[in-house]
Parts: sequence; structure tokens; C-alpha cells
Amino acid sequence: MDMRNLDWSLVQVFLAVAETGSLSAAARKTGQSQPTVGRQIKAIEAALGLPLFIRQTRGLVLNETGARLLIHAQNMQNAAAQITLEAAGQSISLEGEVRITAPVLISHHYLPEILAAIHAAEPNIELVLLPNDATENLLFREADIAIRLYRPTQKDIIAKKLGAFSMGLFAHRDYLEKRGMPDNLSDFADHDFVGFDQNPLIIDGMKNFGIQADQKTFKIRCDQQAIFWELVRAGCGIGPSQTRLTLQDPDIIQVFPQAKITPLPVWLAAPNALRNTPRIRIVYDMLANALQKLTDA
Repeated sequence: MDMRNLDWSLVQVFLAVAETGSLSAAARKTGQSQPTVGRQIKAIEAALGLPLFIRQTRGLVLNETGARLLIHAQNMQNAAAQITLEAAGQSISLEGEVRITAPVLISHHYLPEILAAIHAAEPNIELVLLPNDATENLLFREADIAIRLYRPTQKDIIAKKLGAFSMGLFAHRDYLEKRGMPDNLSDFADHDFVGFDQNPLIIDGMKNFGIQADQKTFKIRCDQQAIFWELVRAGCGIGPSQTRLTLQDPDIIQVFPQAKITPLPVWLAAPNALRNTPRIRIVYDMLANALQKLTDA
């Protein structure tokens, strides 16, 4: 049973179904129709002469054979990605596409002006912005350059720390006029907080200040950080934010400024194989220069 004899496109569909657990999700991931994906799964099973999935009401789950073959399919995917990276890294042209992924908040508030400047300087480079709070896989060319708010840990990635955004607690003027300005930690018990739902970052930060908190502490929660900030701006309660971001809104007031919140690091990352491709190097360096000017530490 040798997966090297299989059509690579079938292996990609097998991986998509294995990772997503459903034909419909795999169809979205691969850009194909659900019936097409279903036929391709049947084709790979027919080629191997073995079933690979257990059909359930909620989707497909790998059986024992499928789980074993998944490892080999992933190795094939990694090898194909490395070939693509190495080939792209040999390009000397300034023309072409550079895909940049960044958190939604950074994409919305900071990158439009930066990308406009890059486009003015290098009009032959096509810039594709991928706002996403999830982690795009640089090694699979889902993006060429990534802006991260944490230190990247993937192997074969070159990463540079650009600085950090200072952080604070903020609320809208209207909210504070109704509820008052907290002067000490005990006052926070009488206030509303906007929080994350699944992300534990805010809860951990509050505990560091001696404020006991859990998910139920936050009557309004959202893990999407751009929307989270709009909830604070709408007067839903007190929430943490980048200090620089609050300067854009005169109705946002810092609360309890003596609170020392750990600054948010800013990292720039790219696959090592692509770092010296001229158009990627130019965009990487211009992004680094522009973002460093925005950091506070």
C-alpha cells in the first residue's frame, strides 16, 4: 500500500477531510464542491482498497488505517511545502505577490496607512492582507510574512522583535460618568468589565493585580479583539487595550493608570527560505521600520 502512487490532489483532499472532520468543511478549505470532495474520498479509498474514515452523523472520523496513513500524508504535505518555499525563495523579481497576515486589530488600525506607503514605493509588488487572529502557517505559504503579538515558535522561521505596545485599562467617558472612576482595586467590584470568552489572558492579568476573576466576571465577552475594542468604545465596561489605540478616540479615558500591565510584544516573521527573496525582503524591511515607529517599548 504505497501513497506515492496516488494522485497528490487526492492526498490533499484526504488531509482536508481528516483535519476538518467533514466533507462540507473540507470543500470550503479546498475550494471544491462537497460532492466532488465526497467522490475524491471514495477514489482514494478505492485506490488503496481500504476504507479510511468512519461515517458518523456529525461527519467523518479517521479509522485506525486512516490515522496511520495520515502521518505519511502529512509528511508528503510538508515536503511539497518545502519544495514550494525553496522554489519561491529563488525568485529575483520585484514583481509578484506578497501575502501578509496580521491580527485583525493591527490590520484595521495600523496597516492600511503602512501598506499605502509600501505600495507607493514599490507599485509592482502585489500586497495581500490577511487579517486573522488565528495562526496562518507560514511554511505552507498561507502567508509570506506574519505580524505576531507573541514570539513565533515554528522551525525554519526567521523572526524579529520590533518592540512592544504599552497597555492600559480604559473605558468610555459616558460609562465613567454613570459609574464613577475607580480609585483603588476594591472599587473595581462595582464595575463592569468587557472580557474574552475562551482566551484566559484578561483573567490571568486581573489575578496578577489581586482581582479574583473568572469567565462569569464578564457580562459581555468576545474573543475577536477588534470587536472587543468596539464593545469598550460603546460603553459596555472597562477593558484593556493598547495605549496607542486609545489616542484615536478622545472619549476614551484611562482607568487606574497606576496599574502596570505587561506590554504587548510585536514580532515580524517569515519563512527562512523566503526571507531573501527580493520583494519579500523589501516588504519585510518596510513593515519592520514602520511598525517599530509605532511601538512604545
